[in-house]
Amino acid sequence: MARYFLTLSYNGTNFNGWQIQDNTPNTVQQVLEEKVSMILKERVEFSGGGRTDTGVNAKNYVAHFESNCKDLIENKDHWIYKFNTVLPIEISVQNIQSVLPAAHARYSATSRTYYYFIHRKKNPFIDNFSLYVYGDLDFELMNKAASFLLEYSDFTSFSKLHTQNKTNNCIITKAIWQKTNIDQWRFTISADRFLRGMVRAIVGTLLLVGKNKISLSDFKKIIEAKDRKAAGTNVEAKALFLVGINYPKEIFSE
Repeated sequence: MARYFLTLSYNGTNFNGWQIQDNTPNTVQQVLEEKVSMILKERVEFSGGGRTDTGVNAKNYVAHFESNCKDLIENKDHWIYKFNTVLPIEISVQNIQSVLPAAHARYSATSRTYYYFIHRKKNPFIDNFSLYVYGDLDFELMNKAASFLLEYSDFTSFSKLHTQNKTNNCIITKAIWQKTNIDQWRFTISADRFLRGMVRAIVGTLLLVGKNKISLSDFKKIIEAKDRKAAGTNVEAKALFLVGINYPKEIFSE
């Protein structure tokens, strides 16, 4: 059997996250496995590049699978089309790549990038994928606070409690707010790995900074406390997008 990376996009609004879970139907992984197995006429199992929670979206998600199909790469466009004909409108396959047998969508990844979108003026045309935030926000202050994230490695204060993580250490390489349109802003954050709920907790806490409810010094203390109760609440999942996963070139066999 050959191993492949599948790149896909999905609207997570109506899904219970990526990962198949006991007694939790309708996950992206479950639907993808059912539909791709049907098209390839063999049992196909996917391993994802990360675990997105309920309601979180992905623009460039990567999952690996193995198949006996001989022409997935030679007739790539055909197979992408075939997969997309049976997948729901919320899931779209973008690419198939041949990788080495040891390549892993999660463990081979070197970095991941998320976007979080907010808008300052009520807008029914973007509300499904962006968080409406009323009131003044000091984005310069928020960016100063965000820059502190690059100085730390233990992000327990922003992690969902009672997870099975062996460590809460992450290396954040980018964290910045940027204006993308009139009354619209995007938070970009990149790291080697992320904890469950981490980005939404960070954004929720940065908004407290922007509203002058906590100081820059308070933000540092929250990180150093290594206590989830010290940080702000998680913002809504609908505005969070996994936009990229990077891998070393040598794992690809095309």
